[in-house]
Amino acid sequence: MTNWALLGLVFFAANLPWFSSRLFYLIPLKRDGQPTESKHLGWCLLELLVLYFAMGAIVWYAERATFGQATRQDWEFYAVTGCIFIVFAFPGFVYRVLWKRTF
Repeated sequence: MTNWALLGLVFFAANLPWFSSRLFYLIPLKRDGQPTESKHLGWCLLELLVLYFAMGAIVWYAERATFGQATRQDWEFYAVTGCIFIVFAFPGFVYRVLWKRTF
């Protein structure tokens, strides 16, 4: 995989939580026995965290398959990649939280 394909995959995954009212696109959320029309912000952030680690595993595997080994990373690496993942999720956040409420 090329670097651009991996970045595109991570960008796509970062925006997934914002475009569905289901949890992980599979589990319908219900409130008082009725399906909800929108997902709470906390569920979106939980999905974002899980997808961050899932994408990290995919990228780690791609690095290991390409170079034969994965280099050790310190906390700075995870802080930077977490911030990049949050920045990648910004278009979906704007669509779901800021833009949808104005209409």
